Amino acid sequence: MQLSGQTDTIKLLQKSLSPGLSVISEKVLANQSLSPADGLLLFEKAELGFLGVLADVVRKRKNGDKAWFIRNFHVEPTNICVNRCSFCSFSHHFSPSKWELTVDEILAKVDEQEETVREIHITGAVHPKRDIIYYGELLKKIKARRPDLHVKAYSAVELDYMIKKAGMDFTTGLKYLKDCGLDSVPGGGAEIFDETIREKICGMKTSSSDWLGIHHAAHELGLPSNATMLYGHVETYAHRIDHLERLRHLQSLTLGFNAFIPLKFHRYNNEMKDIPEVSVNEDMKMYAVSRIYLDNFPHMKAYWPALGRKMAQVSLSFGVDDMDGTINDSTRIYSLAGAEEQSPGMTVSGMKQLIEEAGRIPLERDSYYRPVL
Repeated sequence: MQLSGQTDTIKLLQKSLSPGLSVISEKVLANQSLSPADGLLLFEKAELGFLGVLADVVRKRKNGDKAWFIRNFHVEPTNICVNRCSFCSFSHHFSPSKWELTVDEILAKVDEQEETVREIHITGAVHPKRDIIYYGELLKKIKARRPDLHVKAYSAVELDYMIKKAGMDFTTGLKYLKDCGLDSVPGGGAEIFDETIREKICGMKTSSSDWLGIHHAAHELGLPSNATMLYGHVETYAHRIDHLERLRHLQSLTLGFNAFIPLKFHRYNNEMKDIPEVSVNEDMKMYAVSRIYLDNFPHMKAYWPALGRKMAQVSLSFGVDDMDGTINDSTRIYSLAGAEEQSPGMTVSGMKQLIEEAGRIPLERDSYYRPVL
């Protein structure tokens, strides 16, 4: 991949950089991993334009000028939850209504989708009365309806509850679900791995070690997954780097993560409503540093229902190469928290236009990042 343009730009910028940032830029150009101290320095001292150039080097090295997307939809089976996370606007504790879809209602949503839709994303609250057998049978029925549909289902938080409730270890529980039709695992529930911060914002939720353990077990079974981070609340830059470091370490062992997805904290209708939301500059810094630091992750995704489609478009200049999918107005998690996208759905033509306007090449994919021609 030709990187001469970015290299020349970085060489010019190095003349005005501090010694520490200059060393970091040389590491990125040499395709060397950064240390936690390097990552912290990028967050604390690097100008946004410089971060964009460095992130662009990593993006282009891995994906050229391609920007991926998929035809997908979400199902959120319930918002009735055993947990009470301070940042959550989705669960029945804070939402103006509560729901628990029946299996037939979920299957009806599957039947509504066009045949060109390739992926279903199932995640929601941790219902106290639903167990691993219920969710396994749901997978079987979806696959019976649409055997071609890739089923990305159940965050590590949901998996932790249902697997432990069944008295299984993570490997046994995940193998059962895989045999039922599970194809991959979404990245939700990671929040922030630092245990002190986790205790403050989601103390009832799955521990960071169990979140990582579930994804490790999934990867060992051949189930790929994504990873996320909830940023822009009470965490520090050091907490963000610690989170990225733990993800990078697990990826070095398994290579099972497809993409990293930074998720912006939105403050409305939850217990953390007094915390101001971070700026667009901070959003782009988060994407850029993540792309630079997670050098063994193949993809960086902008989840546009959380970020907004225009800012997701901007993120393509800060390391992002994946715009998620069409979604078909099928998720309420971020709209309930006050995100700009209150009815998130995008046509294929709209997605392609958004990507092309950013100077990238739109490429439709399947769930394994194989081009759909």
